[in-house]
Amino acid sequence: MAKPRAKAAYMISAVAKQYNIHPQTLRLYEREGLLKPSRSEGNTRLYTDEDLERLEIILKLTRELGVNLAGVEIILNMREKMQEMQRQMEEFVQSLNQELAARFRQWPKESKASLIPVINLAPAAARAPRAEARKAASEPSKQS
Repeated sequence: MAKPRAKAAYMISAVAKQYNIHPQTLRLYEREGLLKPSRSEGNTRLYTDEDLERLEIILKLTRELGVNLAGVEIILNMREKMQEMQRQMEEFVQSLNQELAARFRQWPKESKASLIPVINLAPAAARAPRAEARKAASEPSKQS
């Protein structure tokens, strides 16, 4: 039986060398809550590929754009919220598509053949007052 494939993990010294930063900087980012590396059984920090992607964003913000760590935290939090909103929107669109597909299967055959099928989702009772209001608005007013 094959072993489950483990994610690649890098020790702090390898990450520091790869990104040309001091290991204390990585520890500071962890204390500030910007990075959350996992730990080995010996309590060694282990950085995954996702941690390295996040580190690259942090370094770009601080080195290239001059953002301080408080600003980095705000930007990272906003990115996470935006990703969550994107995920929720995708779920909503998927459920909407499923609902539309279910309703389309229920439409009469002649409606399916039209270029743009039109259905009236409002109940008949709700349509009647609007029709009467349109009729009254189109008649000329009677003044004595």
